[in-house]
Order: sequence, then C-alpha cells, then structure tokens
Amino acid sequence: MFFSLEPRPNLVPVKDHPLLILVGLTGVGKSTLVEALGLPRLPDRRELVDRFVLPRYGAEPPIPREERFRLTRRFREEFPGGVAEVLARGYVPPKPLLLFDGLRGEGEVAYALEHLPRARFVLLHAREATRLKRLLSRQDAFDRVRLAPEEEARLKALAQGVLTEEELAEALSLAPLEEVLAKLKIVAEEKKNYDPEGPLRLLEGHPRALVLDTEALSPEEEVLAVRRFLQEGLR
Repeated sequence: MFFSLEPRPNLVPVKDHPLLILVGLTGVGKSTLVEALGLPRLPDRRELVDRFVLPRYGAEPPIPREERFRLTRRFREEFPGGVAEVLARGYVPPKPLLLFDGLRGEGEVAYALEHLPRARFVLLHAREATRLKRLLSRQDAFDRVRLAPEEEARLKALAQGVLTEEELAEALSLAPLEEVLAKLKIVAEEKKNYDPEGPLRLLEGHPRALVLDTEALSPEEEVLAVRRFLQEGLR
C-alpha cells in the first residue's frame, strides 16, 4: 500500500479514511490477526518508524530493538502522538477499509481517537509471560538485541517486575538463557515505554473499540469477533 506524507493525485487523507487500527505490544498476536483478516493494509508500524522516525535522528535500519525504543521515545517527546501523528498526516489510495498494525501506548491511542474520527480500534492484550513465550517461538531477526554478560544479573532482577519465578523458569525451559534474557529485555523495555494499561483505560467500553484477550480466544474466534464488530459499525 502506497503511503505519502505529501498530497498527490488520486490519494486521500488518512484522517478522512475508514481504518481498523490494531493496538498492542509485541507478542500479543497482532500479526496472526492481520493475516487472518486479509484486509488491505497500510504500511505497518515498523515501516513508518523506519521511513519517517529513524532518519530524523540519523539512524538507518536495522538497529537493535533497544535503540529503536530510545529513538521512538525521543520522537514521542517531540510529538506526543508518536506514530499516530505520522499515520494521521498521511495520504493513501482510497479503499473501503484499511488496516493499520499498530499503535502502542496511551499517548498514541489518545491522539488517534481525536484525530482519526473514522478509525475503529482493536486492542489485543496478553500477559507478559505469554508474550515472552511467543517471542521465543517466532524467531524473528527483528527481535534481536545486544546482551552484554553484565546485563544478566540486572535482567534477572528486572524479571521480578515482569514474570513470576515460575513463569521465568518455564521460559528458560523453552530456550537457552541468553535467548530468554534477550527477549525478556524486549518485553521489559516495552512495558517501561508503553504502559499496557493506558490504552485499555481509553478503549475498554469505547463505542469505536473492541478489546480481545488473545490468551482466552483462538485466532478463529478473534476473527469472528472483529468481523461482528465491523458489521455493527456499518449499521
């Protein structure tokens, strides 16, 4: 899907376009739902950050996830709406409905609610332990982070605020210690940068939003729920 920050012939403003926006942190199941829905897609969050955020600070992908967190945090300090601001300024070819994957954090969701009036939102959530296990299983090179030996003790301590001892032990049974700690670093950094409770406060019970517990629902059940949600919006 073509996306421009400049108006061009045959393009329409994203802010005036019907959208379905997925909200959630890494490992909640957004990619699985995106594939299952089969809707026309906008460039996803990763691409918008690569194209419009990282160059602002002289960075070029690929870079480690913790460096991306640092630069996107810096971007939000300048533009509190974060990636939602980039999205809302865009122009795209018109379609009946476009899907965007995805927004994170209270600031981005609040900005999108205000500035994208034709958008509907699906919030996906799962426990940190579940997200960690999904990260360990997906083997995505994008998830790589640098892990220095001296970080291991700090990350074990960090796990105390993210995982129970039993959950950490279970994760360690799935992958080598270094791999678990590297993925735990992603989960912990995301929780620090994007409070998952913020979007839930904004979207739970909102007429333009659907909240899905991806631990309780199968992908097929999620798709059915989203389709019902979209149909209700057309009435």
